[in-house]
Amino acid sequence: MRSTTGLLKRTLAFSALGIIMLRVSSAYFHNSTIPAIANYFGTKGRYEEVNPYLIDDILSVNKSLSKPPSADCRAIHLTAVIRHGTRYPTTKNIKRMKRLYSLVVHESQGAYAWLRDIKHNWNMWYTEDMDGKLVEKGRDDHRHLAMRLATSFPSLISMDNFENNRIKFITSSKHRCVDSVESFQEGLHRHWDIQDKQYTHEINDTLMRFFDKCKKFVDDVENNKTALLEVDLFKASDEMKKVQKRIAERLAVPLSDMTPDMVEAAFFLCSYEFAIKTVNSPWCNMFDETDAQVLEYKNDLKQYWKRGYGHDINRKSSCSLFHDLFQRLDQAAYDHRFGLVSEVVTVQVGHAETLLPLLSLMGFFRDETPLTAANFRTQHGRTFRTSQIVPYAANLVFVLYDCNDGLRLRFLLNEKPMTFPGVDLPDPLYSTVREHYGDLLRGCNFEKECELRGANRKNTEL
Repeated sequence: MRSTTGLLKRTLAFSALGIIMLRVSSAYFHNSTIPAIANYFGTKGRYEEVNPYLIDDILSVNKSLSKPPSADCRAIHLTAVIRHGTRYPTTKNIKRMKRLYSLVVHESQGAYAWLRDIKHNWNMWYTEDMDGKLVEKGRDDHRHLAMRLATSFPSLISMDNFENNRIKFITSSKHRCVDSVESFQEGLHRHWDIQDKQYTHEINDTLMRFFDKCKKFVDDVENNKTALLEVDLFKASDEMKKVQKRIAERLAVPLSDMTPDMVEAAFFLCSYEFAIKTVNSPWCNMFDETDAQVLEYKNDLKQYWKRGYGHDINRKSSCSLFHDLFQRLDQAAYDHRFGLVSEVVTVQVGHAETLLPLLSLMGFFRDETPLTAANFRTQHGRTFRTSQIVPYAANLVFVLYDCNDGLRLRFLLNEKPMTFPGVDLPDPLYSTVREHYGDLLRGCNFEKECELRGANRKNTEL
């Protein structure tokens, strides 16, 4: 418990420092383009808000963070699990946004300048056929990430390994993921000035969309109306009602029209305009920081109960990806003993729904008190904050090093080193990490965890 608490405290301090850095940078350099609430967009946030130094130099890397554990260490393998880049809204959310826009244009009597800007100068340009497709900014997310990782780990992500097929690319079948992995490859081509643009990748939904394949998750969580009870309760809470009231007053529309869905649609419009076009949209003026904290918590509650610690099957559904990760590390360790690692780098592209269950299975960002509808006020310091964990292009990077005292494993989240929960050592011996996760490595059987066990089964809540 002591080591886990230490990890959480350090993570919180690091996240707080990042937010402070961003606000200083925003105020001085980018006051007109960065919304004041940009740190609260959850899974719809920009990668740059997690790493503010990228705002001024998108290819900047902190070389001290990519140095080996010691001078005698040499990197022999890297596996990266990456979320797709910035995307358009889904059809469901575009329909909500259209209803909100119609309400504002035809019903709002507010006198704010930003409201007049929405009514007279902003057009509803989102169309339902966009439906979650990758945008150009999302392609850049992956191009630039590829170039930064190649700069940080040049001996692994090298042109020689790329051209000799020692770098493997795996992706979800969703178009935004396929486009992301191709953009990642394009970034490598740019980095090495390769003109040939033939890209190859493997589509593997068993790994990258495991949640669709897990019958217990689909039945007990995805299709279970009671699984997200805490989210429904929070939508009806006093905190949410106060936000609805404030927004209705700013727009000068009847409170009955400003439902939680309408409030969230406005929040999404602000976040999408910023993530896609780097615009501080007039929609963002509808919210203050208090509003944004409430809406961020609502979205975190959803992820917590649907992808994180809320239900045990959320985490266990990622067993197949967890085992695949360690099998790749084991294989690299075995190959290295005989002089040549056949698969030096593995790049796997999926979704926020891919990364969050795996992080939860491995014990990251687990708060001592579960997130519920009733404890918003005591959860401001929570570590489970998706704005910091899984923005667009979020990435988990595992680097295996050969050192004089054995193999060591480094874990980076969004290009920042993290200690494994319960290990509390930087770059621990690989054998220590395997021992720590021994129960999961020996168990955590996907088929067993995901099978439906009769009519009387029930969710296991943590």
